[in-house]
Amino acid sequence: MDTILTRPYGFNSKEISGLIGSLFNLSIIGLLACSQVWVLAMPDEVRVASAAVQKINVSVGQQILEEISPELKEEKFTQSIKEKYPKAVINDVERGVKHIKVTKYFSGRPVRINVVEADMNLADIELRPELASDKLNSKKTIKNIAMKNSSIVALNGTYFKPQTGVPIGTLMIDGKLITGPMYDRVALGVFDDGFDVARVSLDAKVKSGGEVIAVDNLNQQRTLSTHVLLYTPDWGKKSPSSPKYGWQVAVSDNKIISVGAGQCEIPQDGYVLVGPKSKLAALQSGKKIKLTMKTLPEWKDVKHIISGGPYLVKNGDVYVDVTAQKLHSITGKNPRSAIGYTADGRLILVAVDGREGASVGLTLTELANFMKSIGCTNAINLDGGGSTVMYVKGKIVNNPKVYGGIALSNAVVLSTK
Repeated sequence: MDTILTRPYGFNSKEISGLIGSLFNLSIIGLLACSQVWVLAMPDEVRVASAAVQKINVSVGQQILEEISPELKEEKFTQSIKEKYPKAVINDVERGVKHIKVTKYFSGRPVRINVVEADMNLADIELRPELASDKLNSKKTIKNIAMKNSSIVALNGTYFKPQTGVPIGTLMIDGKLITGPMYDRVALGVFDDGFDVARVSLDAKVKSGGEVIAVDNLNQQRTLSTHVLLYTPDWGKKSPSSPKYGWQVAVSDNKIISVGAGQCEIPQDGYVLVGPKSKLAALQSGKKIKLTMKTLPEWKDVKHIISGGPYLVKNGDVYVDVTAQKLHSITGKNPRSAIGYTADGRLILVAVDGREGASVGLTLTELANFMKSIGCTNAINLDGGGSTVMYVKGKIVNNPKVYGGIALSNAVVLSTK
């Protein structure tokens, strides 16, 4: 049987909210109008004092309207965007989310920039990192990544190994640490009530009996033969090969189930430690083992972490620490991607086209100055070059060299709640 009535009186929740807001606005206006008539009926000596009080009331009433009415909030947001980007093409994405296309000139040369700005207090959206698939060694186009949970906006995320797709640097999704930091590079932390940025390191160790062994990284490629690395099922079915004179320890349900030099299956309820035999040989099969792992800073209640590097803006100042984060190879004018936020909680995503006559790209310092100019108090660089690609509501809005953008390991996405 067909269902005819799907919502009360033909209105959905947003329409009802808008109707209530409009009625509230009219009631405030009506009260102010009545107060005006009342003042006109007063004697002159009382009217002057009453007019001053009314002026205060009008101001307070307007403030209440702006704080309560979604329509006035949206209007105020729209006006602020127009003032910030006076010569830009501005498009609505969702309530509280704008897509801005602007061309800037640096040393007389053009640069096309796409910006998504979102008022997180107004928009009913969430920011999160998204992997190409449930395994790290995978890549997909940004459109396919965005479509996983019907995201309205997506921007390429952190660095990744082109051959495998494994992210390089800290990545946390829904409170689960997926990959560990590389060179303690800067990362953005996403919380229910805002954002934070910091250079992130890993504090991890395993303890079995009287043995305590430091773990150098999580689900990352080996950089030193002396490191002890930990691999979870997110990495794949098997651990990578051991280093020279290496050893592997498989752990299931907090118990060591096998030890040896060769690759092994990664238990679904555990992990595999891979490192020098001199460090791991003391861990014996059949023994209980305890893993502790946290990031530093130990962000309380952080939901997601997405790394990048270097810093662009730090506490309101341009700050580009290329040397400290070992990123000399990405200087020069290039396509760029960046993420930042303002003092009042607005999120800003940026994609810069480059390496073409119509848009020459930006240096990191030029990008940092741009991020500061549009109000970012903190901002970080994301993977760029051929990876730079921005998606807005089903379309690629910038001009990557590869049509539709290259296959990516991960992205940062905006989705409606």
